[in-house]
Formats: sequence, structure tokens, C-alpha cells
Amino acid sequence: MAPSPTAPFPPRLPAVDTHVHVFTRALPLAAGRRHSPKGDFTPDDLFAVTARHGVREIVVVQPSFLGTDNSYLLDTLARAPERLRGIVVVDPGVTDTTLDAYAATGVVGIRLNLLGKDFSVVLTPDWIVLLKRVAARGWQIEIQAEGRAFLPLLDAIVPLGAPVVIDHFGRPDPTLGVDDPGFRRLLAAGPDGPLFVKISGSYRCGGADAGAYARALVDALGPGRLLWGSDWPHTEHEATRRYEDGLTELRTWLTPEQQAAVAETSRTLFGFAR
Repeated sequence: MAPSPTAPFPPRLPAVDTHVHVFTRALPLAAGRRHSPKGDFTPDDLFAVTARHGVREIVVVQPSFLGTDNSYLLDTLARAPERLRGIVVVDPGVTDTTLDAYAATGVVGIRLNLLGKDFSVVLTPDWIVLLKRVAARGWQIEIQAEGRAFLPLLDAIVPLGAPVVIDHFGRPDPTLGVDDPGFRRLLAAGPDGPLFVKISGSYRCGGADAGAYARALVDALGPGRLLWGSDWPHTEHEATRRYEDGLTELRTWLTPEQQAAVAETSRTLFGFAR
């Protein structure tokens, strides 16, 4: 039997998991998706794996293959509203009424997943209007894109005033590594800048040394601008990745004090109770 989402926990780790997905293969899938789910990973599965590792606060991110149908994510948030926050995928036509309903369930931002897409689409007037609406709510804008895209994207999105969260180290070109111009743009934001970067999904770095990215980010931004995520259930890498692998990486990349600072940043950004 899966543990209750409100069951007692082991002593809380200095870790907030800011990047997980939940889904089943029975859900309607988005047209034009890059890949399809290979298994079912339910809220009960999520509660079980995080309970085993003492991780209590979790951010559920809408996977790209479900498109803008956020209903399964919202149902998940309703299971444990004190423990969970959500990041949704929307289109520019989303109404304020819908965004209000999302906020009431624990949604705190939107995701722009631009992998394999023309990233300039989100710089068109309709999208900029939406991003301004998101910023006015105090929500964050989460971006997954290849490193090269961040120069124009950040120049346009940062001035809108929302916190900007970068997925998976900013996905630098693995042939350039830390010298990728987009990655250098993230580093240049500094510890007092508007960016937060997730040190997550090391296996999405094209074989590059994700530890080098983590070290460069902590040196340039400090732990107060970093977030950690397990990327569970590791879509497209389910057969080779375990939840504990991400925690091991976190402990390898950061000192205990830095880990605590990252967790505190996460609790503040996502609105978890202290």
C-alpha cells in the first residue's frame, strides 16, 4: 500500500524537490509531442518514492507530452496542498479565471518548454502579454531550452519582472560546456540577479560533466539562486536512473551548508511553509 501523503516522515532532509512529473499512459497526449510516456507514474508512486528518502516539499511540473491539459497535475496538487506546488503549461489565450483557479490549487508558475521548437514564438506580442500577466501575479516563468536560446530569451523575458527559473542547468551545448554563450549569460546574472537555475537532469546534458556546471553556477550565483530537482520519473531514462542518484549528486556538488541554502531558496520561491 502506498503511504498517505500526510503520513509521518523521517527527519526532513535539507532538500526540496523542485522538479517531478506525474502521468499515466491513459491520459490524452498532445499532438506534435517529442516523445510519449513509457510507463505510469502516479501521485501514489510519487509519495512513496519521496517518503523513502525523507523529501517532503515537492514541485510538480507539467510534462510536455500532456500539453496544456493540466487536469492530472491539478488533481495531484489537491492530494497534499501543504506539500505540493505546481508549474503548468498554458497558451496565450488562457483566461484570468483559469489562472485564478490554478492559483487556488497551489500553482505558482508556468513552463515554457522550447526544446526542438522555434523559441522566438514566445517573444511574439500575444506571448509577451501572457508573460506580463504571469509576472503581475507574482508567478515564476520556468524555461527549458537549449543554451543558445537564452541570450535572446532572457533579454526579452527578464525585464517583465517575473522570477525566471532555468531548467536542467540551462542545457548548454555539450561540445562547448561551461563556455556555451547561453550558459555564460546565466552565470553573468550573479547572486542578486533575477534568475534561478535548477541543478537537475544531469543525464540530459549530452554526456557533459554536469558537476562542472554545478560548480560554475554555485561560484557565480551562490546557493541562494540554485534549486535542486530529481526530475523523477526521469522520462526517457527510467531504466537507468534512480531517485537516490539525484540526491547523491546534490551531496557531491554542494556542501551541507549550501544544500540548506538551496532548500531555503526553494521554500521561499515556491511558497512552502517554514
